[in-house]
Amino acid sequence: MSLAHNPLSRRRLLALGGLAAAGAVTAACGSNSGTNADKGGGKALAQWYHQYGEAGTQQAALKYAAAYDKAKVTVTWIPSEYDAKLASALLSNDGPDVFESHFNVAMAKSKQVVPLDDIVGDLKSDFSDVDIQANSWDGKLYGIRMIDDPQLLYYRKSVLEKANIKPPTTFDELIAAAKALTTKTQKGLFVSNSGGYGPINGPALYSTGQNYLTADNKVGFDSDKTVEMLLKLKELHNSKALLTGAPTDWWDPSAFNQGLAAMTWNGLWAMPGIIKAIGEDFGVLPLPPVLAGGKPAIYNGGWTTFVSAKAKDVDAAKAFVKWLWLDKKEYQEDWSLNYGFHIPPRKSLAATATKLTSGNAAEVVKLAGQYGVGDQPAFTSTMGTAYGDMVTNVVAKGADAKTELATAVKKVTDELAKVLG
Repeated sequence: MSLAHNPLSRRRLLALGGLAAAGAVTAACGSNSGTNADKGGGKALAQWYHQYGEAGTQQAALKYAAAYDKAKVTVTWIPSEYDAKLASALLSNDGPDVFESHFNVAMAKSKQVVPLDDIVGDLKSDFSDVDIQANSWDGKLYGIRMIDDPQLLYYRKSVLEKANIKPPTTFDELIAAAKALTTKTQKGLFVSNSGGYGPINGPALYSTGQNYLTADNKVGFDSDKTVEMLLKLKELHNSKALLTGAPTDWWDPSAFNQGLAAMTWNGLWAMPGIIKAIGEDFGVLPLPPVLAGGKPAIYNGGWTTFVSAKAKDVDAAKAFVKWLWLDKKEYQEDWSLNYGFHIPPRKSLAATATKLTSGNAAEVVKLAGQYGVGDQPAFTSTMGTAYGDMVTNVVAKGADAKTELATAVKKVTDELAKVLG
């Protein structure tokens, strides 16, 4: 997921903002597994992760690497500026063999990563179309999704029931509910500290039946629907029902847990913290359609593993990726559900994982399958900046929607010519 154009993941914020303990950790795995430097016939692989915010993730990554007996796997844990460090490393001959990131077309066109269709094989059908499309280019699959992180609306059941308000099914109902639920001590809705845009920019667009790009990689939001969407977002922004200036931003459920907002936008990862704070007194919803005739929408982010084209032994790196993210189902479920709270990308695992088969968690899995939309590899951070500026200028600064749309369309069109030319 690119920071510039898609809703920010809490995990990415933790990695880039240094909210977790500082200090990169480079650990040679296998020291506690009875193996030695000749493990796997002397083969050595370097694997990179950004620093996850959930306790136990680093230890889990080390455990998986240590359990692999075909090569000696060294895990490097990057606490900050992961994207910049990874980009630099991939240009050198000393970068990682296996790494996690978010796919974009430049990775394929510049041959930084290798296709993985041969190791995925028939298991491709066990991944959602959203995850496959987000990691494919020109008919080839370049990455294997590790976790899925849907983002959606949470609402406090008891608060809505007391106010005799039903969970909103349209954007107008969402605005009306947010206004009605606003009191002296509580706002109706928390979307972000920016005040009503940011993480819902993408889902708002998806709900109109559009996307950033079309299927043939042309501008996908050049329409009157986008103008209407921008004006609806502005209406929400101006409603005086939005919480801003919360101690932590939208990705942390603290404001919702403390009753500062009756509804909030957040990710599945927040659910354990919400349950701990308020029990089961909440429900989940996709973003209601912004325009009449639209559809509900959820952004489905996540992290993906790749094999570097400069890996010292590409075949050995691919074999490790196959073992960890395709063969070892118990590790895939462990990674998704025993530290943070995410959906295993494998449909077969998501369907049987005990923690996801009931209650609100099961509802999120269902909603993500129905309404989830993922990243588009050809939509770059530069294009995302143009789109985000358009939203900000209209919603927060009062600029003319048609003028801003035309500006954004031109910038994205020009960038597409550079990227795809």
